[in-house]
Amino acid sequence: MSPITGPEVRAAGSGPGGVRRRSVIVAAPAAVASAAVLGSSGCTSSGTTAGTRVRRFFTDHEAAVVEDATARIAPGPGDDPAEAGHPGAREAGVVDYIDVLLGTLSFLGTSGEPVGPIFAGGPWSNRHAPGPDHMASFIALDPVRVIAWRRRLARWQGQYREGIAMLDRLADGDFTKAAPAAQDTILARLDVRPFTSLLFEHTVEGLYSVPEYGGNRGLVGWKDISYLGDIQPRGYTAEEVSRSDGPDAVDQTPVVAEVLKFLSVV
Repeated sequence: MSPITGPEVRAAGSGPGGVRRRSVIVAAPAAVASAAVLGSSGCTSSGTTAGTRVRRFFTDHEAAVVEDATARIAPGPGDDPAEAGHPGAREAGVVDYIDVLLGTLSFLGTSGEPVGPIFAGGPWSNRHAPGPDHMASFIALDPVRVIAWRRRLARWQGQYREGIAMLDRLADGDFTKAAPAAQDTILARLDVRPFTSLLFEHTVEGLYSVPEYGGNRGLVGWKDISYLGDIQPRGYTAEEVSRSDGPDAVDQTPVVAEVLKFLSVV
């Protein structure tokens, strides 16, 4: 289970009774991905392949700390053998997502105004059909939104600077040199939990938002949960629309059945 759940967390690859971290985030991806497809989630980023991009906020060391920390929250196969076949934060480029998120207002438009890759233009990309990629352009921010985002980002930037410094301090100087079990213990501490909570939120966003925001590299997050993403303008085939998704669990709920029975009598 993720360090965010409490100090009783088991290390990756723990024995019987341990809960895989992925079980903590499986309920979140669909909602995050759906919102991001519409460009209305407020998620940001515009990333490239790891190691080839210029950092907009983090130093190299800070980026390494965040990469390790997010990989303990959402580990991939290299971080936990139990996650074989399931990409995690490293594979999805979550650290790049967070880096551009924190430095988003450094993006400038043709007139020098801050654009901020905060709201994707939409309504769809050209991932599933030829045509224009509406997701590649971002909606310009009006002055009020710029002010609001500056305040929000200033708060997050401070939390990251302080949080990274705390992780390093608790790891005797360098969080990235601590063993995975030690990293888990640090992230589970009560005094670290506010920062871990912020990391958890941004990790989920980076894993499952549209890739134009910088995370979900190679669509690994969507593929892992079998999410098609923004399939417009291709749409759905007639077979996909008519195909059953399986038994309806709601209809089989005793309470619902009793209500339906009552309504039919009435």
